[in-house]
Amino acid sequence: MNTPQVGPQVAAQPSTSAAIETRELRKLYRGRPVVDGLSLHVPRGEVFGFLGPNGAGKSTTVKMLLGLVLPSGGELRVLGGHPADPRVRARLGFLPEQFRFQTWMTGEEFLRFHGRLAGLKADELRARIPQVLETVGLGGRGSEPLGGYSKGMLQRCGLAGAILARPELVFLDEPTSALDPIGRVEVREIIEGLRAEGVAVFLNSHLLSEVEQVCDRVAFVKAGRVLLQGSMRELMGGVVPVVLRVDTLPPGLLDTLARLGEVRHTDLQTPGRAEVELWLAQEDGLPAVADAVHQSGARLYALTPRRPDLETLFLDLIETPEAPRA
Repeated sequence: MNTPQVGPQVAAQPSTSAAIETRELRKLYRGRPVVDGLSLHVPRGEVFGFLGPNGAGKSTTVKMLLGLVLPSGGELRVLGGHPADPRVRARLGFLPEQFRFQTWMTGEEFLRFHGRLAGLKADELRARIPQVLETVGLGGRGSEPLGGYSKGMLQRCGLAGAILARPELVFLDEPTSALDPIGRVEVREIIEGLRAEGVAVFLNSHLLSEVEQVCDRVAFVKAGRVLLQGSMRELMGGVVPVVLRVDTLPPGLLDTLARLGEVRHTDLQTPGRAEVELWLAQEDGLPAVADAVHQSGARLYALTPRRPDLETLFLDLIETPEAPRA
């Protein structure tokens, strides 16, 4: 899959306004809040991960950001305007999770149809359609009917439609759900190419490892509210998980470790081995951990710091009953 230009050229003096900004955004259905005071800030030219469990209000939020659903309250701006404005909508791209395409069309006909809806001229489409088909890995397959495409090919074609008109902001809802591992890598490359050209990407995905690899910022939502949002460095920094393996846990060692950090997990199932997961506030605490093990009389087999992963942070936030709002 090649990655030619798939977005607009970055202007010499880019706008300083956010790609997406909401304040206390709300949506009620039959009196029940589905989105309840949601505040987001998505800078231009960044990849933003929107994460939460099923029923968190993510799909409703995306529909409001696209102008497909009217909010019940709060403020909303997309690319400096309102998504109901045709001039704003013309600068948006969207790949839905549940895509339903016209299967009697060929891939090229499908893109030509949607390109005309986006206001592209015939000569633009003749040059642009082969480019985006090549970009998403469908080069040479555009003359085939969509009815003969696999689910993964249909998802690629939908992605081609999302980037066809060179949008400034692209919404991708589970963009790799039907793809094999190679296809997922290729989509990550496309997302990185969009970011390199100054395009903002709003990414909703359950594959947290992929979100961690491509996103600049993420927001965790639950019950229609933002629990936490920030840059990956801000969210993943400030804590050092450590896996500690010893031959035994002498009396008092766990209490000593608990004073140095937070003991998250203890495994004593293997004879002659004990494993402890300890979260430290900073790496400077590692020598004190090793000293504590030595002074307890236990034999140290491994002291392995690791970077906290997005999945662990996600589960900690979502499974906490009274998680704080950001």
